[in-house]
This record gives sequence, C-alpha cells and structure tokens, in this order.
Amino acid sequence: MQRVYQDLRIWKYAFELSSKVYAVIATLPECESRNLADQMRRAVTSLPLNIAEGAASQTARMFISHLKYAYASAQELEVQLMLCAKMKYIDEQRFMQLYDELDRFKRATYKFTFNLERKENQKRFGFLNQDRDVGKSHL
Repeated sequence: MQRVYQDLRIWKYAFELSSKVYAVIATLPECESRNLADQMRRAVTSLPLNIAEGAASQTARMFISHLKYAYASAQELEVQLMLCAKMKYIDEQRFMQLYDELDRFKRATYKFTFNLERKENQKRFGFLNQDRDVGKSHL
C-alpha cells in the first residue's frame, strides 16, 4: 500500500501552504505566541505530516484515516486564518490568498479521500458491478 508521498498533489499543496502560514505566524504579535501561533503551527504542520505518515501505512484504511486527520486540521486552520483576519493580524488580500490555497487543498484532499475510500469499499465488498442491479425488478 505504501506510496511516495512527495508524488501526491495534496502533499505538495500542503507543503507549500505550510511555509506560507509559517511566514504569517512569524508576524503575529507576542501576545499570540502561546495561543494562536502554537495552534496554527500544529494545524498547518499536521497537513503534510499526516499525508506522509498515511502514505507509509500498510493498509488503505489507515491511509484514509490519516487523510481525514489532515482534512480536519485544514478545517481548524481555516478558522485560525479567519481569526487572524478578524483581529487584523493579516490583511484581506493575504487572507484571501491563503484561504484560496487552503480551499484548494481541502477540495483536493476530500476528492482524493473519497475516491480512495470508494475503491477500498469496492474491493472489500465487491460493489464494482452491483450499482447496475439497484432498482431492477427480478420478477
């Protein structure tokens, strides 16, 4: 099941986003160093780290679980960026740029996870051709 995580588009998105968010963290006021900055650091590093760890998993189910953790961290990061904008720690243009990149990551991760989960379920439960039989009468 192991994959080369560096080849995954979602990992590349996450890795690039991490460096950009770290640049924002460096500009946060000292009063946020133990709160928002720490939370943002954990959330943003969780994105590429969970993808890399999941890619090394022995099973698809474990990989899917790590992808879901990365997606949840992206949700958390979204709120943190919203707080930064609300508190005027970042300007609207910077917020929108990061928000768009985060949204791209979330959409790609959701789609990748959904497709991987679908393939795994088809393999596990033999759903490959059963969709054609749904709703047919066998009288």
